[in-house]
Amino acid sequence: MTPILYSYRRCPYAMRARMALKYSGIEVEHREIELRHKPSSMLLASPKGTVPVLCIDGLILDQSLDIMRWALGRSDPDGWCVLDESLSQAWIEKNDGSFKMLLDRYKYLNRYPELNQVEVLSTAIDLMLAPMEASLQSSRYLLGDRITLVDVAIFPFIRQFSMVDPQGFGELPLPFLKQWLNHHLQSELFNSVMHKHPVWMD
Repeated sequence: MTPILYSYRRCPYAMRARMALKYSGIEVEHREIELRHKPSSMLLASPKGTVPVLCIDGLILDQSLDIMRWALGRSDPDGWCVLDESLSQAWIEKNDGSFKMLLDRYKYLNRYPELNQVEVLSTAIDLMLAPMEASLQSSRYLLGDRITLVDVAIFPFIRQFSMVDPQGFGELPLPFLKQWLNHHLQSELFNSVMHKHPVWMD
């Protein structure tokens, strides 16, 4: 039975799951949701109501990293999972934790009137962007000269951050990070999972 993927095109968590599934050659039935009208079948499978959700013959995966690891466990032709586990975990935990919190504050500043966008940007640079720049000065990807799970897991969030204020991001002195970001933005893999799908309804 073809796995069912509930997804939302612009969600960074869903993006990285779709990229891993596509890379691994796993065919899915794509069900594009509308955030304000989530299908009951998705909520029945995963009551927390967030995407992505992958349904595989009774197995429900509703965490993007679990979906990525499940896919890569089935097929990993370029060795995305051949990496330093401790470094991998440190990067992803920082991205999914502190940096994601800053990203939300940077993107939706109107929800946080007590915050200053310049200060949020500065904190994000110190926490995530500058360390990435330093790492990418010596290698093409975050953990070396070949792409790994870490790059794909983090890329959609850096993409989203860069889109909040494209001109301001373009002026930041982060040439290696921008090169890394543009490489992923232009990749066949990323563009292959960004096609628009009609909204799926129960």
